[in-house]
Amino acid sequence: MSARMGEERHIAVPGVRSAPAPYRLTAEFREPPARFEGCFTTFYHLTLERTDDIAAPAERVTDYLQPEWGNIRFFCGEGPSAAIGGHRVDGARFVGTGPSSLPCRFDLGPVRMWGVGFLPLGWARFIDAEASDCANLVCDGAVHPAFARFRGLDKVLCDPEASHEDQFAAIVAAMDAAMRPARDDARIRRIHSELVEGEHETVTDLADACAMSIRTLERICQRSFGFAPKLLMRRQRFMRSLTSFMLQRPGRWTEAMDAMYHDQAQFTREFREFMTMNPSEYAALDHPILTSFMEARARIWKSAAQTLDPPSDAG
Repeated sequence: MSARMGEERHIAVPGVRSAPAPYRLTAEFREPPARFEGCFTTFYHLTLERTDDIAAPAERVTDYLQPEWGNIRFFCGEGPSAAIGGHRVDGARFVGTGPSSLPCRFDLGPVRMWGVGFLPLGWARFIDAEASDCANLVCDGAVHPAFARFRGLDKVLCDPEASHEDQFAAIVAAMDAAMRPARDDARIRRIHSELVEGEHETVTDLADACAMSIRTLERICQRSFGFAPKLLMRRQRFMRSLTSFMLQRPGRWTEAMDAMYHDQAQFTREFREFMTMNPSEYAALDHPILTSFMEARARIWKSAAQTLDPPSDAG
């Protein structure tokens, strides 16, 4: 399968002590085969490289990933330093993350990277752990048992002699080998669709829309989505607001706030919980990776963030 589209962006990243150091970010998104429908957000390749000839190993890009679904990422070059809550990983070639309700702070140097985002159905079919057991986890995927099915994939994905076509084929082959039937397949899709496309005020409303009991809803959400239904609804509302702000910068938070927030004070409390900082603090930060990536993703993939991908359109 061919690439859907390539996107190249140029970004300027402040150096540690000196003038801004130029980097170039290239993003390429690949559509998973139809047999994986509803399992993945996208398969994607990123390249971050310097545009000058000055060796400056201490200069690295720092950014914050927003809350998202689970991922596996393979880094070829300088591995990242990344932290979510109390979990941290440094320099790993294969990084696994669970579904998150907190930001992932990371810093990164020149690198090539393949990433795979798992939707809740994908987590149920491919990952050897309940999602709630890996919530807000970032780890070395080569040693954590939840990601054991994908060990060794880095040998192809980081082979400089392998083409992107060969590497994409290796990802697809690994997913074919790892896929298994999922319990509650239809229910997972229904919950996911209602979270993304519905506007439910309460957990009872969500359960009714999904045609299931609250107890069943809670069980499936913990096992395949990582969190209780109420938190998932709040995270979805927050991500709609954060994504709107990121895509319209410079702008105001009041213009980006989701209509389901009662007032700005409520939004500020939610922002502090999900991003561990105030909106003004977040807006003051540079986002050299995330802004470029979200803009490219929205333009190419028609969705700026994983959490906004509906199951019917993913993969």
